[in-house]
This record gives sequence, C-alpha cells and structure tokens, in this order.
Amino acid sequence: MGTNGSTMLEPLRQGLPPLDPAAVSDAASCALPARHEAVGEARRFTRRTLDQWDMGERFDDVCLVVSELVTNALRHGLPASGGCGDREPPVRLHLMRWTERLVCAVRDPSHDSPVARETDDFSAESGRGLFLVDSFSDSWGWHPLAGALSGKVVWALFRLPHTGTRPHGE
Repeated sequence: MGTNGSTMLEPLRQGLPPLDPAAVSDAASCALPARHEAVGEARRFTRRTLDQWDMGERFDDVCLVVSELVTNALRHGLPASGGCGDREPPVRLHLMRWTERLVCAVRDPSHDSPVARETDDFSAESGRGLFLVDSFSDSWGWHPLAGALSGKVVWALFRLPHTGTRPHGE
C-alpha cells in the first residue's frame, strides 16, 4: 500500500507542466468523511497546512477552490445510497507543493467526469463550482484512477511567485 502517494501523483502529471513527484517540497493529505462537515474540515486542514508552509497569504483563493472540489466530490462523487464501506474514507484531499506550484487534489470514488456535460436542468448549480475553480486557480483537470484505487482525482494548480528573497540562512 506504500504506492498510494505515487499513484496519486500520476494523474497530476498529465496535461500539466512537468511536475516531478520526487521534487515535491511538501505534501499533506487528509481523509474526509462523507458528510457536509467535511467541507469545514477541509478548510481547517488547508489553513493549518498553508500556515505550516508559510503560504497563509494564498489561503483565500486556495480555500475557495478546495471547498468547491470537496463539495463537488460529496455531491456528485459518492454513491446515491451513501453506503461506501467503512474501510477507506470515500473522499481524500491532497495538498502538494513544488517550488513554484501548489496543487490541490480531491479523490472520490466516482468515475463520472466532473465537467458539466449535457444537462436538462439549466438551473443546476453543478457548473458554478467548476467555474469558480477555473477562475481562482491557474489550471485544473481530472483523471480517472487505475489499479487498486478506484474513482477519480480532480486537481487544481496554483502558480506560486518565485521568491528569491527568502531568508534561508543567507
């Protein structure tokens, strides 16, 4: 089961600028329950993580995107019955940082595309969340998972300003 980290990163490399999983500076993830409180838990986890990474100034944009991705996963990515065995939490949030990029990724058990395709209900809110994700992140996408992990990953990428003035002992 030690390959979950690299399996998680595989989809992120497709359709993105080259991101070497070995070059990740920091990575954190948390399992989220299939309840509405999961969005609040995801926000708190994101706040703590970005504070640890000294990136608190990006919290508003990143948190908005994380909230939308988690909400979409809960609303559209879980079985209608809500019965998802107790073994593996159905939704997981991953935050990964490279030197100049931050990626938020949410895994859910559904194989359905997160892109709002043909729908008869034009008043549906499902497209609005992805519009916000698109507006506040630099790019986003999704990829089905293969192997032991079933479902999909929806990711959003934030470019980080290159800070050559960091007081790193010099």
